[in-house]
Amino acid sequence: MTDTPTVGPIAAYDGRVKTWLALGFIFTLAWLPAGAWDALIIAALALWCVIGWNRIGLWTIWRRSLIAWPFALAALTLAVARPGAPVIQFTIGGQAITATDAGIVAAATVMAKSWLSVQTMIALIATTHFSELLTALAALRLPPVLILILGMAYRYLFILQEEALRMLRARDSRSASLPGQRVGRNLFWRVTITGRMVGTLFIRAYERSERIYAAMLARGYDGRPVITTQPPLRPTDYLALIGGGIVCMSLIVIAYI
Repeated sequence: MTDTPTVGPIAAYDGRVKTWLALGFIFTLAWLPAGAWDALIIAALALWCVIGWNRIGLWTIWRRSLIAWPFALAALTLAVARPGAPVIQFTIGGQAITATDAGIVAAATVMAKSWLSVQTMIALIATTHFSELLTALAALRLPPVLILILGMAYRYLFILQEEALRMLRARDSRSASLPGQRVGRNLFWRVTITGRMVGTLFIRAYERSERIYAAMLARGYDGRPVITTQPPLRPTDYLALIGGGIVCMSLIVIAYI
């Protein structure tokens, strides 16, 4: 994994603009009422057109956004919690449960909003350097300490990943296998080995963090994060903000009229 985003037309815009537009689009989706299918369809088409224009790969975005479905399925409880005309009736454990029309509409709306919101964030990450995302968060007046923690966690996440891969290679090199015979023992043994590897990785990560912190202190770190100067926005960035604002306002108008 690298910090290199997908090359495309949107990647040329300022990271602050892309972040503000993505957050504005997500907030607009959140404000849409239940059952505003016309606005949701227009929002989905607009988002997919932007993804296609940037040549990210619509199918890739759809496949990665499936990670939101296990969490979005919690909205199915709205189908039986919202009052309305009964549509579906079933029994679970001797208890009769009725799904209403208003509940089904609310649940479907929440799931659609969640799916589109996750796609928006995936598209943002695919077109923006992580350093630009941190700059955008700083422009939104997020606490500097939080931005510093995010930056450090992102940078050293790949180091921990490489450390874990080295441990896996070392385990495989010490695990001889014979043709036709099962490698390893029972499930309990495998869980024990995995737990020891996780513990070892935690200890190594803790020791590395102590060394990094000592190196930062030796280089003059005083607990305050260094915020770089943000370059001014270009005319094209302002046009993108205006265009995105018009789209968001149009979705709200379509939903409530």
